[in-house]
Amino acid sequence: MEISGKIVLVTGGSRGIGKAIALRLAKEGAHIAINYLKNKHLAEMVAKEARQFGVKAKAYRADVSNFEQVKEMIVEIVNDFGGIDILVNNAGIIPQHFSIFDIPVEEWRRIIEVNLTGVFNCIKAVVPYMIKRGAGKIINIASVAGKMGGTVGPHYAASKAGIIGMTFSLAQEMLKYNITVNAIAPGPIETELIANLPTEVKKKILSRVPMGRFGRPEEVAEAVVFLIRCDYVTGEVIDVNGGYYMD
Repeated sequence: MEISGKIVLVTGGSRGIGKAIALRLAKEGAHIAINYLKNKHLAEMVAKEARQFGVKAKAYRADVSNFEQVKEMIVEIVNDFGGIDILVNNAGIIPQHFSIFDIPVEEWRRIIEVNLTGVFNCIKAVVPYMIKRGAGKIINIASVAGKMGGTVGPHYAASKAGIIGMTFSLAQEMLKYNITVNAIAPGPIETELIANLPTEVKKKILSRVPMGRFGRPEEVAEAVVFLIRCDYVTGEVIDVNGGYYMD
């Protein structure tokens, strides 16, 4: 799919990986809808920066775990832009607790609701509009934790593993509509979420990366560009992890 002129929704697009993806696609000429939940100012700053590339860009508030809010957001985006060609499911949260002995039940629920159900909600709301346009690209941001577990907690790992399983299933179902569904599984990336982890957790994570550094959000964005441009890839998980599996 040619990126220039396409309409993209990036969830969780006000910072970190989402921001990098939004700006990278704007640089390629895509029009950008930026979803956010809490920080309107940051989202609008990303939209302003995206518009410097000569494209349309606007921020939209919605809690992705709330299907009604997601539906309302999608309708607003379609009214403003005329449709949606590409969905990047990036919105997600990091736990406060990491051991099964410490995790409150409500934290488990919230992680699953945002990280996993949020992806389902956005896909369910967007797919009918992609079908009307005759094609679409869905890219889900998962995590190395979804394939290997890790130190961030079983609820986070479960939510990201669920995204990968959903990707495989939907890729088969959506093929007849000319919609590809893929996932990206980043390793540890330099974002605010990583910065807020306890120092001992960050050291333990970094010790598993053969390259010896955290990845950059822009490196994940490049994988997004590849998956949009390559029409012969669907039902795949692209690893962006600095050689994590070589450990």
